[in-house]
Amino acid sequence: MTRLPVRIARWSARHAGRAIAGWFAFVSLCLAAGLTVGTHQATSADFRVGEAGRAEEIAAAGGLERRPTEQVLIRARSGAPLDPTAADAAARDVTTRMRALPQVARVTEPLLSKDGTALMVAVVMNGPELEGRKNVGPLLEQTAAVAALHPGLVVEETGSPAISKGVNDQRGEDLALSERITLPVTLVILLVVFGSVVMAGVPLLLALSSIAAALGLSMTASHLLPDAGVGTNMILLIGLAVGVDYTLFYLKREREERARAGGSVGADAAVELAAATAGRAIVVSGLAVIVSTACLYLATDVIFSSLATGTILVVAVAVAGSLTVLPALLVKIARGAERREARRAARRARRGTPGRTPATPPRRRRSSAAADDVGRIGAALLRPARRHPVATLCLSVLALLALAAPGLGLRLVDPGRDTFSRDIPALQVYDRLNAAFPELTSQHRVAVRAAPDRAPEVRRALIALERRVQDDPLFTRYAEPAVLTSADRRITVLELPVPFPATSKEGAASLIHLRQDHLPATVGALDGVESAVSGDIARGRDYVAHEKAKLPLVIGFLVLTAFLMTLWAFRSAVVALIGVVLNLLSAAAALGALVAVFQGTWAEGLLAFDSLGAIASRVPLFLFVILFGLSMDYQVFVVSRIKEALDAGMPAREAVLHGIGRSAKVVTSAAVVMVTVFGAFVALHLTEMKQMGFCLAVAVLLDAVVVRLMVLPSLLLLLGDRAWRPLRAASQASRASRAPRASRASRARREDDPGSPGRHAENVG
Repeated sequence: MTRLPVRIARWSARHAGRAIAGWFAFVSLCLAAGLTVGTHQATSADFRVGEAGRAEEIAAAGGLERRPTEQVLIRARSGAPLDPTAADAAARDVTTRMRALPQVARVTEPLLSKDGTALMVAVVMNGPELEGRKNVGPLLEQTAAVAALHPGLVVEETGSPAISKGVNDQRGEDLALSERITLPVTLVILLVVFGSVVMAGVPLLLALSSIAAALGLSMTASHLLPDAGVGTNMILLIGLAVGVDYTLFYLKREREERARAGGSVGADAAVELAAATAGRAIVVSGLAVIVSTACLYLATDVIFSSLATGTILVVAVAVAGSLTVLPALLVKIARGAERREARRAARRARRGTPGRTPATPPRRRRSSAAADDVGRIGAALLRPARRHPVATLCLSVLALLALAAPGLGLRLVDPGRDTFSRDIPALQVYDRLNAAFPELTSQHRVAVRAAPDRAPEVRRALIALERRVQDDPLFTRYAEPAVLTSADRRITVLELPVPFPATSKEGAASLIHLRQDHLPATVGALDGVESAVSGDIARGRDYVAHEKAKLPLVIGFLVLTAFLMTLWAFRSAVVALIGVVLNLLSAAAALGALVAVFQGTWAEGLLAFDSLGAIASRVPLFLFVILFGLSMDYQVFVVSRIKEALDAGMPAREAVLHGIGRSAKVVTSAAVVMVTVFGAFVALHLTEMKQMGFCLAVAVLLDAVVVRLMVLPSLLLLLGDRAWRPLRAASQASRASRAPRASRASRARREDDPGSPGRHAENVG
């Protein structure tokens, strides 16, 4: 594992121009391939889960699946009852214009609200349900034209296509906003860390190029695994975080190696030394993120599969860029600096002004000061664990458990139109539509499959079902049941409106009554007939139930893979077990903080959201999977430094303090970058994205500061040699077998700094 990053870095350093050109050619090729093949979007069939999915499959078999439908709402500006003549004229105008559009299948008769203040015209569109948002533009234009021709009335449009389009447009604006926030802040952080515009620009360049390549690859991959519309969000979210982090680890280690050598090691050798340590850590942590994220495929859900694909691709590309083009860029920058210094020295020589070489004492003093600065920061962060490990461990764990406690009251909800931002005009109209026609707020769809000759019998049973629910206050009373039959008479569908939102308790109760009481007593009593219930409420309830059922499986595999990855990387069962437990602890604390903030109402004004009284159902599973992978960045980087110190012969206690102290500054800097990227999503409109960003930001902050710099060192100091025995035995055997291959650069560095725990590329296990 160590030799491969070193070999790649060595080649890139020696052929820097070709490596840089090859990288940007790769990025361009990925983008070109993606744009050529395009994105294959997920269809309605890809989202089907549970009984609701089975009902939709039955309905689709008869051509009776739900169609994208828009509602045009006509009302008086004063809010008073409508003038029948003016309202009918506007409704006729809407109907005529809509029927002339190729995107429209049919237009229903106008429906007057019970209080006479609103008139609604339903417009059923052609094509699949999810295609509606792409084709709704002409309908919105015609509605706007009618509104202009009837200034005395308010004519406005809503519906699933218009809402989906509005949400998609808002998501695009939000992503642009997050970029405007994160890029400048990240650049400032990197400027503080490196003190150089050029060096600060390198991580951003690699992160953005990795994102570009991953976007192209994701378009190609969508033809194998359909894109649910969230893959791009994940590539941007994770790509900037890990892309900057990986290059930050590498850059800091390369600068550290050059500072330690005091100018006696050239750019090529410094890059190789960094590849042996930080390069190996990047590979291991990247593999950990990829393997952990792959657990999302076990959820058998198109959204999680799309999230997993985007994350895996951008992490893999970021790792590849850190190992290939990054060494080449560093060598190019270093050689450019050397040439500029040589030209300045030549000019000073011509003027008779004394100059200095890279190895002069002033440069050594600055390098030593930089190293001491890292030591002081590490010492400050480690002071509680070093002096009082038991107290630090107990207090830190108790604080994390207290933060996790609200998670016991976790409630999940499927994010839908009731959870979206009301800044979207179509959702404002949707709320007014529900206020005018509360009986049409939600809908159940009972789908039945039977032999063609039993169609009359099935129809009678469905009519009996409709009459039965008339006595149930949870259902809307209608005179005529909406029963649809397919052309081949095999499929029959009954539509039952419900006057409650899909996420309400009453809506959920109506579904339970329908599935457990009304349906078994009517259609369910027919032998040889298959029936199932779908609709607005059933979709959300079944989706949440599906995720809850998959959660133990995914987390179980996640914990197992994280343990095995850490065991493989460090050859210590104790370290692997500690890593898994600490990941669970930080994830639980972040989830508890999420529940405390977003399930209540006290933080609504502070974070600009409307509380759902619950957490979006995808967030907890997403949190555990992504956090387990990202936590390995810090785990691998910190423990790798401890491992180097142990291999150099340090006692366990000194190795822990040295390794964590040396890595403290870069871990903190990386955490600040990640928190900035994730925290920017709290400023977005979509509540689900706010929750994801908040949860990940809190989790990374807790993991980097409390877990890695307080809990982890306290545990390792208390365990001492017992945590490392298998690792040290394996490392000693590995060193004995590879010692004769130590390179000239390694010997030179050891002579320059004999107490350093770092070793040359080919001497690191």
